[in-house]
Amino acid sequence: MSIAVGGRRRYANLRRIEGLDPAVDFDEIIGLTAYHEFPWEYVQGTSIAFMRDYGVPSISDLLDRTGRFAREGQKRYDDTVLIGQEAVSHGIDSPQGHAAVRHLNGIHGHYGIPNHEYRYVLATTLVGPKRFIDRYGYRALHPHEIESMTRVTTRLGELMGVKDLPATYADYERLLDDYEAERFEPDPANTRVAEASIKIVTDWYPRPLQGLMRRVTIAMLDEPLRIALGLPRQPAWLVRSLDLALRVRARVIRLLLPPRSADNPYRHDARRTYPFGYSLSDLGPREHSDARHRDADPTTLPTPRSMPQ
Repeated sequence: MSIAVGGRRRYANLRRIEGLDPAVDFDEIIGLTAYHEFPWEYVQGTSIAFMRDYGVPSISDLLDRTGRFAREGQKRYDDTVLIGQEAVSHGIDSPQGHAAVRHLNGIHGHYGIPNHEYRYVLATTLVGPKRFIDRYGYRALHPHEIESMTRVTTRLGELMGVKDLPATYADYERLLDDYEAERFEPDPANTRVAEASIKIVTDWYPRPLQGLMRRVTIAMLDEPLRIALGLPRQPAWLVRSLDLALRVRARVIRLLLPPRSADNPYRHDARRTYPFGYSLSDLGPREHSDARHRDADPTTLPTPRSMPQ
């Protein structure tokens, strides 16, 4: 394929996004962004967003006490990604989207999670992918994409019963930065959960490569996050090399590769956990039965238990 042909086709989805209205078409726009334009970048940005949660001791302490990262880390990772995919891929207000959020509320309802932590975690899932894509995507996000991501994040928060949600992307970004400046702090629980999460990634590779992949994973983190997680500083040459490699990757995509076809959206590969497929009720801690939610009206979305009103 020539550079000219690849380059022309590369921007076909962007032209489609430019013609859509993010106030109405936000589901379609986020689908194009997350599952066609930037699937790998979106996953990486979201994964780093999950790591940011562990820099807050009150969040990492709860995650550490559940023991899920040490006991079934791959399943927890797959479940988190799949619930998000189920909530968004059909439209956040579709029956499937409502069922996924209801299921998520049922899982969270077992814990007394304060509203400010919900707000922060939502902010990480928006700001994390946006910042990663702007840095390492083949192009920066279009304003329609940013608005659509923000609208879907806010709607997800509303369905979860979260109060005092930010109104704009800039407000979410400010919330995240202010929260981390106030609450990022090294703690043994932060490190335990972070190391368990890194092990999920390194276990995907042959044993001789696992040490290198651990270093690469840590090198992806910004310094305030790395310090809060209690992880070792990586060599400057590795950080620079990784940054350069990701920028070269973006340039190759921009110049040579066509967009993912409309009939081939990205979907998370969860075969390590679910080799024969999954149902929504499979997702989440094994000990939390989904039976009390299965027959409920999918438009009835409970407020998470113990959330301040």
